[in-house]
Amino acid sequence: MRVEDVFGHLPVLETERLLLRPVTKEDREDMYLYGADSELTRYVTWHTYQTIEDADTFIEYLLDRYEQGQVAPWAIQDKESGRMIGTAGFVNWNITQFRAEVGYVLARPYWNRGYMTEAMEAILQFGCEQMKLMRIEARCMTGNIGSTRVLEKLGMQYEGLLRKHLYAKGKFHDVQLYAGITHE
Repeated sequence: MRVEDVFGHLPVLETERLLLRPVTKEDREDMYLYGADSELTRYVTWHTYQTIEDADTFIEYLLDRYEQGQVAPWAIQDKESGRMIGTAGFVNWNITQFRAEVGYVLARPYWNRGYMTEAMEAILQFGCEQMKLMRIEARCMTGNIGSTRVLEKLGMQYEGLLRKHLYAKGKFHDVQLYAGITHE
């Protein structure tokens, strides 16, 4: 199996309330709105968006990843409003070790309503079925209670604290490691 075999054409995944689909240039305003929210960006590795061009830059990066058949996240689209409310997916994949890491971000108006858990359940199922993963990992900065709740709802287990593991926004951060084993 190769990354391109799975991610060469990112499929649309559907849940009760969401469509998970490739990000498009038309998502720029929705992405800018949540990317410019300093409360949302508090626990992510990237800086709060200052202009809509910040969203354009990230979208161009993702479009290139899609074109190259590389690991890249899905846009999370709320079916009811039609708006893109975040991204979620795999951030890396070690094919030979049957292991991958997931990451996600969600617009603040959708927090604490089960949207990210719903999206991630579909993504984890995709990882098990299409990527044949044995282990799925997630890392989050300490203090990110919302993210830890999502991971626990997904049945992922806390495996430990990675001290000064991540350098972002000019300083080192402690990171919590969670993982799920897909089958024994």
